Amino acid sequence: MALMNEAELTPLLICPRCHSELHGSFEQLRCSGNSCRLASAGPFSRVGRWPVLVDPERSVIDPSSISGSGDEAPAAGSLSIERLPPPLRRLWKPRNRVAARNVARLLSLLSGDEPRVLVVGGGTVGNGVESLYSDRRARVAGFDIYGTPQVQLIADAHDIPFADGGFDAVVVQAVLEHVLEPERAVAEIHRVLRPEGLVYAETPFLQPVHAGPYDFTRYTASGHRQLFRAFEEIDAGPVAGPGSQLLGGTDHLVRGLLRSQLAGRLARAMFFWLRYLDRLVPPAYAMDAGSAYFFLGRRSDRRLEPREIVAYYRGAQRPLEGAD
Repeated sequence: MALMNEAELTPLLICPRCHSELHGSFEQLRCSGNSCRLASAGPFSRVGRWPVLVDPERSVIDPSSISGSGDEAPAAGSLSIERLPPPLRRLWKPRNRVAARNVARLLSLLSGDEPRVLVVGGGTVGNGVESLYSDRRARVAGFDIYGTPQVQLIADAHDIPFADGGFDAVVVQAVLEHVLEPERAVAEIHRVLRPEGLVYAETPFLQPVHAGPYDFTRYTASGHRQLFRAFEEIDAGPVAGPGSQLLGGTDHLVRGLLRSQLAGRLARAMFFWLRYLDRLVPPAYAMDAGSAYFFLGRRSDRRLEPREIVAYYRGAQRPLEGAD
């Protein structure tokens, strides 16, 4: 795994509150800002081996509740996909070929010998992005709100504790629905990218709530483009279409009718074939009813104008149609 080491990371780190440089070793990081409240609080806390670079006054993260076990054990009572036999595992959660294709493309577009890639919400290796961690050139940094072997620190996407222009690319897969202010998080991604740096994002549209109280937002394809309006588009489209969203809806319908999570999961297993109907849906219709959308883009100094966002629409409906 091509994770950046502490010596590589430390010069890139900044205070999440005032953006001053951090002093000290990776084990004893301190804000250097003379008037910053976090500087007067002493070294940033740690959970296990992970520094917690969070501003408690501006984050939903409660430092006292942060975990850092170093593993990825499933929640108690949950059905772990990893425990299923490989054939069932692939049926339950097939490989995200859209992500795999786009991450391969992102890597091919990166120049230089050791491009730096930041994974926002990288506590687990995302479905389809595995090649990022096995690429011989890329140097990967990751953070999340808990500690695992895939991240070097704990942080909040609203206040990314990395210096301006420190990365050649950012990957943010299935994360922006979990932040209170996605536009602020995307502005932070824009800030930490070098000029013309790359971003790859996946965000849900028609999906049931997941992660309970930490799920806040959904985006249409046009709304997703608006979110990334300060980026030049390289490619964008549905990650999964109407069949996949119908499968998720079936799961939660059965859960609700029978008041049983297990019953919903059994229904998902029975109707797994619904996701394969996505292949029969023309792209324009999938743009109107996708389960999730992706965006691959390049950092820009220009923002799309409101009329450009309206003109961006690529779905199957005519203007002012579809009110039903």
